[in-house]
Amino acid sequence: MTLVIMAAGMGSRFGGLKQIEPVGPNGEFIIDYSIYDAIKAGFDKVVFIIKEENYEIFKSTIGSRIENIVEVEYVFQDIKNLPQGISVPETRVKPLGTGHALYCATKSIDGPFAVISADDFYGRESFGLLKESLKKGEYSIIGYKIGNTLTENGSVKRGVCFEKNGIIEKIVESKVERIDGKIVGEPLSGEPKYEVDENHPVSMLMCGIQKEFCEFLKKDIYNYFKNFSGDLSTCEYLLPDALNNYLNESHKELRLIPTNAVWKGVTYSSDLDELKQYINSLIQQGIYPSKLYTKK
Repeated sequence: MTLVIMAAGMGSRFGGLKQIEPVGPNGEFIIDYSIYDAIKAGFDKVVFIIKEENYEIFKSTIGSRIENIVEVEYVFQDIKNLPQGISVPETRVKPLGTGHALYCATKSIDGPFAVISADDFYGRESFGLLKESLKKGEYSIIGYKIGNTLTENGSVKRGVCFEKNGIIEKIVESKVERIDGKIVGEPLSGEPKYEVDENHPVSMLMCGIQKEFCEFLKKDIYNYFKNFSGDLSTCEYLLPDALNNYLNESHKELRLIPTNAVWKGVTYSSDLDELKQYINSLIQQGIYPSKLYTKK
């Protein structure tokens, strides 16, 4: 069972490559805690999706810590890696989106897999829930309580989930913030603002996917770029959209798996100290050792 970690994006608002910003007492990164929890849950392979220029720093830090514990592969998200007959302007620098990132990794996936972001701290419970869902052959998203995902340092983007009987009907990508004690979402599509309560579920790009999706992805990304009529220098092919296309075509369901786990991220540089304090509190509770990995 494979854990796919999206780590090719730069943290523009944070001001650097936040995936390798130490948050633990012995220099551990956010990603180290995710891998540790995933291994505990039963995942036995890790695929990093990174920029090629960051290969050496990933391999010498995170890779060297886990390569004796779990199978590791590195995949480069390259804007030139597209289906035959598809191209984007040579002047483009920005990655082509999360859907394209996963497309670049399809050759490294040989079974059911989970997808997470390297930027986020997800909590141990979530990895166990996702593993059980994958074993059932489901497509699923871990649903966090929106109140557990907000920052006091500004607005954030969230995939706000709307479900019926545990099946997701739609995910509304929105700018979300607390305003006068209320949680207000503003859809990126330009639709009217709305309010939700503290416990409303949101997707933090932690999803469980079956291998069969990879073949569909190759076809879907071709169709996306072949039929795209906008600006190819700025567009993004997003994983949630590709997954939605697959579910519609295959008539499969996307299950929402609620969790009480606390999500933490570093959207702004001022979020970093809060995350460090939270991880330290988990160490004090005995949930994590003070040093995650020891060389064998």
